[in-house]
Amino acid sequence: MSELLLDVRDLSIEAHKDAQRLSIVNRVSFSLSTGEILGLVGESGSGKTVTCRALMRLLPATSLKITGGEINFAGRDLVTVVEKEMRQIRGGRIGMIFQNPASHLDPVMRIGSQIAESLMLHLDISSAEAKAQAIELLRQVGIPDPQRRVDDYPHQFSGGMRQRAMIALALACSPDLLIADEPTTALDVTVQAQILRLLLELRDKRGLSIILITHDLGVVAQTCDSIAVMYAGRICERGPKRDVLAEPFHPYTSRLIACQPSASADTGLLPSIPGQPPLPSSWPAGCRFHPRCDRAIGLCRSTAPELVSVREDHVAACHVTAPAARGGEAA
Repeated sequence: MSELLLDVRDLSIEAHKDAQRLSIVNRVSFSLSTGEILGLVGESGSGKTVTCRALMRLLPATSLKITGGEINFAGRDLVTVVEKEMRQIRGGRIGMIFQNPASHLDPVMRIGSQIAESLMLHLDISSAEAKAQAIELLRQVGIPDPQRRVDDYPHQFSGGMRQRAMIALALACSPDLLIADEPTTALDVTVQAQILRLLLELRDKRGLSIILITHDLGVVAQTCDSIAVMYAGRICERGPKRDVLAEPFHPYTSRLIACQPSASADTGLLPSIPGQPPLPSSWPAGCRFHPRCDRAIGLCRSTAPELVSVREDHVAACHVTAPAARGGEAA
């Protein structure tokens, strides 16, 4: 059985501004084993990226604060470790592929120099050794002629090659955990498939654990072992990939699956979820999905459902389809 690497418990994040406190992420819990790929899915604004940036203590605004919960990583609670230790973990043991590589690669710094800088920061090696390792990393992620391209600038790389360079940068110090934030966004279908295949190969070769942030359930079906579905700052369902996709218990998960294009489906308009996700300043009472849910009952409008077990390793938060009366226990 794989060893538990990451255990996130009741993580809460708030925005503090002008004496106002807004809940952004509320009591999010999930875990990840060595070599496991977890798909964190949901619509834009659901809190996926903020949650994962909190794992690295890299929240995108100073007004955002972790206000509760634990992030247990390899025996350490990342919420409480001092910043000096966090700098060693960040990049050293946890790497992140950001959503837009063009905005996270320094445009006036050579690709190889950016990778070498990370290596020299975390490892006691010379600049010549760091450049040699940078070339090898570019080769591993499929950059053609890496000895020449190592001295190129980001603008000289295509979108797919910049994404590969970001992966090389994230993997420079052989981290245990890789967070991939929409790694195939804005790439054509062929390049998307190459990037996903590369991530799977890296998992198999290195025993790497991966959190894959995406809204594309097709990507999840191809790559992930387990799924956590987020809506309006909360986890509404999580479990093994096959179970969640084959028999979702939360209405939001069901609607997300129904909205995916299918080669076997009849031609016509794709189904959609009516309405819009709520803003943090106006979270609805009770279940946050109830204004858009066609199965909502009175209890949904007044009381937030807890995550309960619906089958082994599979939990959902819904008063209608996954009530505690089924025999489940709170997760």
